[in-house]
Amino acid sequence: MSKTTEIETIFSRRESQVRSYCRTFDAIFTTAQGSELWDTKGQRFIDFLAGCSALNYGHNDPDMKAALIEHISGNGITHGLDLHTQAKADFITAFENCILKSRNLDHKVMFTGPTGSNAVEAALKIARKVTGRGNVIAFTNGFHGMTLGALAATGNSYHRAGAGATLSGISRLPFDGYINGAASLELLERLLQDPSSGLDAPAAILLETVQGEGGLNVASDDWLRGVAELARTHGALLVIDDVQAGCGRTGPFFSFEEMGVSPDIVTLAKSISGFGLPMGLVLVRPKHDILGPAEHNGTFRGNTHAFVTARIAIEKFWSNDSFQHDIKRRSQIVTTGLKRIAEIIPGARLKGKGMMLGLDVGSGNIASAICRRAFKDGLIIETSGAHDEVVKVLAPLTTPDTQVHEGLQILLNAAQEIAPATHVAAE
Repeated sequence: MSKTTEIETIFSRRESQVRSYCRTFDAIFTTAQGSELWDTKGQRFIDFLAGCSALNYGHNDPDMKAALIEHISGNGITHGLDLHTQAKADFITAFENCILKSRNLDHKVMFTGPTGSNAVEAALKIARKVTGRGNVIAFTNGFHGMTLGALAATGNSYHRAGAGATLSGISRLPFDGYINGAASLELLERLLQDPSSGLDAPAAILLETVQGEGGLNVASDDWLRGVAELARTHGALLVIDDVQAGCGRTGPFFSFEEMGVSPDIVTLAKSISGFGLPMGLVLVRPKHDILGPAEHNGTFRGNTHAFVTARIAIEKFWSNDSFQHDIKRRSQIVTTGLKRIAEIIPGARLKGKGMMLGLDVGSGNIASAICRRAFKDGLIIETSGAHDEVVKVLAPLTTPDTQVHEGLQILLNAAQEIAPATHVAAE
């Protein structure tokens, strides 16, 4: 039995059936650098998945890697609960100076367990304790995590069914543009104003500005500002889940910062560590920072190694606005490439924002076929949306232009091969 066969066997023999991405991307990966990965057979892949936006700065950034190696080799703290450490102080200082102050945000930083789900759980606890209310308004096609509280706010029925329990405490309303011609903001306003609507007064209104897993649905500036105003008027906290859309994915560091709102609470995870290390945090206005000591606890809150790499990421990419401008420039390259692909697929349309872009091809079968074909040619890319109908580009924000073009060409080639077959099948 070859070494590769032995590895494949251990996965099928011992790893849980819950595994998912490895079913789509059937390779055994060994090394990665920047926007590229290699497998045991030596095949090179361009990464347009980036850990579902957990690798916004690519794989193994050399400066973050050097800082982490230095920290480890110098016997720096590995695990410190929520003790004060130099690494934590350095990260908070960089985050304050480069991110919060320049955006006029006075929020406190709360370190949660190292996942987006845990950050959302903490945010919901805060909102409910601050307001004394239990209900939270979430939206169609939202995705907020897989633990019970966050899962209750998630729309996807497949994931919700995995709970095996009743999910409560959430009222779900239409996201912006959910129904063509229907004014979801006016509906929300009417329900909140009407004492007989049956909608309990909310502790929070929870949303993503761009629904990553929900199909790259983008909230308009006017809609978001309207929701923020309704939250203020009705005593609810505005919670923006920036786990996937944050850390530069849509252009600016926060997805909402050019939209004219300042949330009460923001959740971050995925790329906040910069290096793909687990890390989650909640930004909360000082007046709402009312959880008592250890009231939201966790053995791994505040990943010290992630503090080290996160500081480098903040200082390297966000000390000025040059990186943000480069994201917008690169976004135009992706937009142009996706428009070329849309021309060969009837009814296809561009969705998303910044470097969180995709193509709605109208069918989960077509989108999945395109992604499978692209993978054979060395491109890692996934689908999203209620029916997996969106081919979603989440390339690292640092991807060189040549690799962006190369990946888009692979995607175009895949679409050219798949589109005629699907057209014939439809006839």
